[in-house]
Amino acid sequence: MIARPPLAVPLVALTGFLILLGLEIAGWAPLDRVDTAISEAFRSYGETRPGLVSGLRLATDVAATLPFVTGGLAASVLLLHRGERRSATFCVAVTVLVPMLWGVMHWLLHHPRPQDGFVVVHSNGFPSGHTTMGTAGALMALFLLWPRLGSAGRVVGALSAAGFATFIGATRVALLAHWPVDVLGGWLLALTVVPLAAYAATGGRPARSGRRPFVSRQR
Repeated sequence: MIARPPLAVPLVALTGFLILLGLEIAGWAPLDRVDTAISEAFRSYGETRPGLVSGLRLATDVAATLPFVTGGLAASVLLLHRGERRSATFCVAVTVLVPMLWGVMHWLLHHPRPQDGFVVVHSNGFPSGHTTMGTAGALMALFLLWPRLGSAGRVVGALSAAGFATFIGATRVALLAHWPVDVLGGWLLALTVVPLAAYAATGGRPARSGRRPFVSRQR
């Protein structure tokens, strides 16, 4: 069983991502100024708190590529073993598409990261891979668990997914591994790919009417 949000969610996220991408390619000065101001504020804060920086270095890697791919493939195998083929297909699609799209954009787009960050990463920065994968993993788990949860569980699940995605994005900015725009791009990319994968896995059938914010689909 897979839940999915209204189709407007990924379409709005995709529109926002493409606008952000266009502004980045164009080098829009106001966006650069906001990025610089936020990053420098985090630099000043982190320079006086080395213990916090060390802790964030460890915490942020929960959403690195290897844990994301390993977790996604493990979930796919488990769901397939349980006979939930559509759910397994959904997991495989997200696990493959998210790193692939992120890799292509990092290869094509020249977008340097902040200089002299608290972590050193030798690659382009847009969008943030950790943020994209952390958000995608949280959404994937939420969509799979949603039909199995009661009202209270859904509230907790939604808040947990949002909190995790926010935390991972914040660590990337705080560690000066990415500009804020990179993190925003990661959130929007995940909000595009994961719901669309859910629609594809459920055959793109129209949502049922009802009060629930997500629509469940039987496998």
